[in-house]
Amino acid sequence: MSRYGQSLTDAGTPEPVCYANVIIDISHEKVDRPFQYRIPDALLGKIEVGMCVEVPFGKGNTERSGYVMELTNKPEYAPDKIKEVLRISSRGVLVQSNQIRLAAWIRRQYGSTMITALKTVLPVRQKVKSATKRRIVPAVFGEEAQACMEELKRKHQNARLRLLERVCREGEISYECATKTLSVAPSVIRTLEQKGVVKVLSEDVYRSPVGTFGKAHRISLSREQQYIAREILAEYRDGKPGTYLIHGITGSGKTEVYMELIAGMTALGRQAIMLIPEIALTYQTVSRFTARFGERVSVLHSRLSAGERYDQCLRAAKGEIDVMIGPRSALFTPFDRLGLILIDEEHENSYKSESMPKYHARETAQELASYYGASVVLGSATPSLEAYYASEQGIIRRFELTRRLTGGALPQVYVEDLRKELRSGNRSVFSRRLQSLLRQRLSDQEQSILFLNRRGYAGFVSCRSCGHVMKCPHCDVSLSEHGGGRLICHYCGYEQPAVKQCPKCGSPYIMGFRAGTQQIEEMLHRFLPQARVLRMDADTTRKKGSLEEILKAFAEGEADILVGTQMIVKGHDFPNVTLVGILAADLSLYAGDYRAGERTFQLLTQAAGRAGRGSRPGEVVIQTYQPQHHSIVYASRQDYPGFYEKEMAYRALMGYPPAGHMLAVLVLSYEEERGRQLAGYLAQEGIRQAGKMGCVQIIGPSPASIARIGDQYRMVFYAKSGQGKALIRLRDRLEAVWEVCRSRTETVQFDFDPMNSY
Repeated sequence: MSRYGQSLTDAGTPEPVCYANVIIDISHEKVDRPFQYRIPDALLGKIEVGMCVEVPFGKGNTERSGYVMELTNKPEYAPDKIKEVLRISSRGVLVQSNQIRLAAWIRRQYGSTMITALKTVLPVRQKVKSATKRRIVPAVFGEEAQACMEELKRKHQNARLRLLERVCREGEISYECATKTLSVAPSVIRTLEQKGVVKVLSEDVYRSPVGTFGKAHRISLSREQQYIAREILAEYRDGKPGTYLIHGITGSGKTEVYMELIAGMTALGRQAIMLIPEIALTYQTVSRFTARFGERVSVLHSRLSAGERYDQCLRAAKGEIDVMIGPRSALFTPFDRLGLILIDEEHENSYKSESMPKYHARETAQELASYYGASVVLGSATPSLEAYYASEQGIIRRFELTRRLTGGALPQVYVEDLRKELRSGNRSVFSRRLQSLLRQRLSDQEQSILFLNRRGYAGFVSCRSCGHVMKCPHCDVSLSEHGGGRLICHYCGYEQPAVKQCPKCGSPYIMGFRAGTQQIEEMLHRFLPQARVLRMDADTTRKKGSLEEILKAFAEGEADILVGTQMIVKGHDFPNVTLVGILAADLSLYAGDYRAGERTFQLLTQAAGRAGRGSRPGEVVIQTYQPQHHSIVYASRQDYPGFYEKEMAYRALMGYPPAGHMLAVLVLSYEEERGRQLAGYLAQEGIRQAGKMGCVQIIGPSPASIARIGDQYRMVFYAKSGQGKALIRLRDRLEAVWEVCRSRTETVQFDFDPMNSY
């Protein structure tokens, strides 16, 4: 039997393919398998693998959409009982064979239904009507045209005359010019067209989300940069594509290496995907890449219109673009000559999907690259511990960039102890040093960034006098503040009453952090009324295009200070920024997560890297209640190897990834008690299985860090092991148990840590 289910008769002639195995567009485990349908005579030879079709489904023959997974000539049961495909869907898009293959891998690796995995790998799921460009051209010329204009003038038909004169003079005009500039009604245009005086021509055009950018300023690559690009391309040409890590300090020119690699790949006739962690980075990245590669570059992200997304995927499938730029979902661009996948700032959490299936872009990129024989390049100044660990083990190859592209030094970093500020009488959110440096930057006409390390973290409780943080005695993570005066550990469920005095020093100044970006902006206006301030957060970037407007305004010097959350410290390059203030380093340091130290180091190092990227030196102020914490100490030194060694010792001691592996089991229920009982039941089954395996530890269950979302209560427990395969076996067992006791009011999700699939 061939790949698509065809077989040969004794005479060697292929038997006709007359059945389609279809995955139905219903996200439910009970229908998570293909259903067979007969292909009617009218559709024989027209239906292909990957097509979207309409089929009757269920006892009531409800019309449903589905995707063709396989074509075959072998009926699975009595042919007279097999229903027929109704039609090929006019709305659905064609799924490529590699997309089907990748969806199947995602389903197995991360757990989901096949239709959910399929929808994940489809950047667009429905066809969108083409955009058209209309233009008006003359249908009469010379004396005939002049006679027409004389008649229109005599009859005082001024709108028709105005249009005909303009069309005859210029040869053609756009439809928009006629209706808007000349103020001619569409009915006037139709009348002249019906009389044979003008013609309206239409053509399909692509909706382009990419603006027009200037020419690239080519930069001579350093020896380090040239070496990296040369080695990766040489291994690809030798048929040995691999996964690589480029560890470069902030401002070291990783983007220039990316562009050199893409240039090498396009010269070989291959295509490239460039992943970025935030839509906020699209404007700067696209402007640089378009300046070098022109119209062969496009973007794909969730803020584009449905028409824009559809057009970019259509261009990619037709081979009309070579480079696709975008966040996580751009990984699924339908290229057929893929040679390179670049993941910039590979350490970012945004590369992990938070909805089912909970795939990680790094692992998924490696799987996708294996289908095409493509290379994968990870880049970061602060690599994830998983990627750096793999490079230390020799599993992937690591390159280092140790010098800034401008030749300048890394910024001077000051760590300000907020406990001392409080004791000296400064109750402001700005330390005295930061206040002084902000004033200086204003007088020197240089720009500053103020970063509030807040977004996405549950409130921890700390003492403003001595810095003591309320932590779980069992898991070495901070306790989170909940309503009802409770402090809870979201790993093991440990709980204790809230405290009103610091148990270490007795101070009453023990509480959570409450300030947000809007409050910081208001404080700045009071402190520096002459300063021009821009704020970039979820509220100010909600409108389409607003994010790009803020970044462009700041880049062009229309503001002195930019205030924001994480989105302002990820890869932006503002040469006039010489000061970065980090207002609350501790907010991510005690996030109730074993990754808190790593994320804090990464955020602080990335934020510090925004200062001094031009010709002038930069300064950074880190404000903290824990200046002695290793994440802050090594971030202030920009010392990744030192941080890695310290953090890995902690991970190994506690059995946390990448020294070990973790599986999170999340139970969601609309009834709190039922959810609690189900989580307890599954956890007990996990403990029984762990006892048999001897290498698995179960922690919990407890309320999740966000205990209720959309009226669903959330309980979680964890399994830890030094053997990833043991956790996969455990997940399979728990899935089987859940299948037996499944109900409509509960959902169970399984989420692995980013496992080393290198």
